[in-house]
Amino acid sequence: MVIGAAVLLFIASFLDYYSVNGDCGPQCPSLTGWQPDFFPTLPSIFLAGVIAAGLIVAPRLLPENRKVAGLGLDQWGTALALFATWGAVWGLFGGGSTLQPGIGMILAVITLLVMTAAAVLTPRTPALKVALLPAPRPAQPQPYPGAQPYGAQPGTGYGYPGSQPQQPYGAQPHEQMTPPPQPTAPQAAASTQEFAPPQEFAPFWFAVPVTRPLYPENGSPSPVAELTPGTWYLAVDQRGTALVAQTQDGRRGVLQDTTGIQRG
Repeated sequence: MVIGAAVLLFIASFLDYYSVNGDCGPQCPSLTGWQPDFFPTLPSIFLAGVIAAGLIVAPRLLPENRKVAGLGLDQWGTALALFATWGAVWGLFGGGSTLQPGIGMILAVITLLVMTAAAVLTPRTPALKVALLPAPRPAQPQPYPGAQPYGAQPGTGYGYPGSQPQQPYGAQPHEQMTPPPQPTAPQAAASTQEFAPPQEFAPFWFAVPVTRPLYPENGSPSPVAELTPGTWYLAVDQRGTALVAQTQDGRRGVLQDTTGIQRG
């Protein structure tokens, strides 16, 4: 909707912005939006609308919504579209007695109204949030030596808990190994409580399979950053299934979705 409105708005700039009352014959001057006599119609309506469309669409094509003076590009685009619409609507009441709104002015008002409505409704309408381009297959970062997916259980084999005990050196294959006596239930529970090491969180590096938001630690719904594939981030704490992560520029936040992340 926004791209189509911008194309029509650019076409409207070459059509008559005003038309002369009555027939002036072949001597009628060009009354398009590019006419210097109508300044600042061109920059404040037509060019402002086209630039607004670019700012609104840009975050849908970029990996993350860049911010300027604390506002996202789409927010600046929405404000600029409102400004252009405001100027176009007031242009309907100008021209005096000799000029009346032309096809270029009417088409500009319609396209700017459509553009502004789409920009305002997109954050509030799930159907309008669909990505313009299919999500690219994320590049898997090179894991550190011994890296395994976060939450995966270690394998079995020699040296892992639960692996089959090896026969002692020099023992015959037919000899039966006498297992050590097993402690009783109270003894086992007491031994576990006495020697079980405390579960402490150790920071580790990880990478995400797809772009995921990083939310503030105070519970605010507005993300503080976005984690992108192909980059290693540092997990500094754990809160249930969520991780407290730190970006390379020092920002910290909570990664709520930890499914599929690769641990380094």
